[in-house]
Amino acid sequence: MRIRNALVLITGASGGIGAATAREMASAGAKVILLARTQSKLDLVADEIRNAGGQAYVYPCDLSDADAVSTTAERIKAEIGVPDVLINNAGAGRWLALEETDPAEAVSMMSTPYFAAFFATRAFVQDMVRRGSGRIANVNSPMAYLVIPGASGYAACRCALRGLNDALRSELRGTGVGVTHLVFGEVTSDYFENNPGSHERIPSISKMIPVLSPEKTARYIVRAIESDKDELVRPLIMKMILIFTRFMPRTSAWINAKTGWKRPPQLP
Repeated sequence: MRIRNALVLITGASGGIGAATAREMASAGAKVILLARTQSKLDLVADEIRNAGGQAYVYPCDLSDADAVSTTAERIKAEIGVPDVLINNAGAGRWLALEETDPAEAVSMMSTPYFAAFFATRAFVQDMVRRGSGRIANVNSPMAYLVIPGASGYAACRCALRGLNDALRSELRGTGVGVTHLVFGEVTSDYFENNPGSHERIPSISKMIPVLSPEKTARYIVRAIESDKDELVRPLIMKMILIFTRFMPRTSAWINAKTGWKRPPQLP
C-alpha cells in the first residue's frame, strides 16, 4: 500500500489516536477524510493538517447510526471518491462489571466500536472490491484477546470487533482488499479522565507495560498499513503477553484474577 496520494478515511478522527493518525498520514502525503460526531473538533484537526501543507476533508457523522453513515459515505464517494484505506478507529465505553452496566450503555458500547466499523466498512467495501484494491484497518484493544475482570461490556464489544476483522479477512481473500488488525495497549488520552474508575481496573501487573503516545501509535499504524500487515500488536511486551495468554490461558486468567479488579461486597 502506497500512502502518498492515497485517500485515507479515519473514523474517530477528532482526537487521540484518530487525530494523530490523520496528521501522520497527511505528513506522509495522504489525503485524509476525517469522520467523528463533532464538526468543531474535526475542523481543528483539519486546519492543523492544512496549515502544514496537507489535504484534509471533514465529514461530521454519528457512526453508530447506519443511515447517517450510509448518507455520509455516498457524499464522500460523490465528492472525493472511494477511500484507498479505511481506518476504523472510533470507539468508546466504560469499564464496568455486568451488573454495573445499564442496558442502554451496553448497546451504546457495542455501537462503537463494533457497529461503527461494520457500518463504515459496509458502506465502502463493495466499491473497494470492484476496484480490486484497498485496505481496511481496525484499531482494537488487547481486551479482544485478554479479558480482564470488571469490564464485561467493553470486553464484549472489543471481541466483536476482532470477530468482524477476522471475518472480513476471510471474505476478502483474493479480492485485492487487505485487512489489518491493530492492537495497542494503553495510549495516553483523556479516556480515563472521562471514565473515572476505569483505570483502577487495569491489573496491577500491567504496570510493566509502557504507555504509548498517540503520535507513536499513529506511526505504528502508518507503517503497518504501508507493509500490508495482517496484524500488529504494540508495545512488544504486550505482544509477548498475548502470545503467553494463547498458550497458557489458565495461568493468564489466574494472574488477571490475582492482580485485577475484585468484586466489591455490594455486588452479588
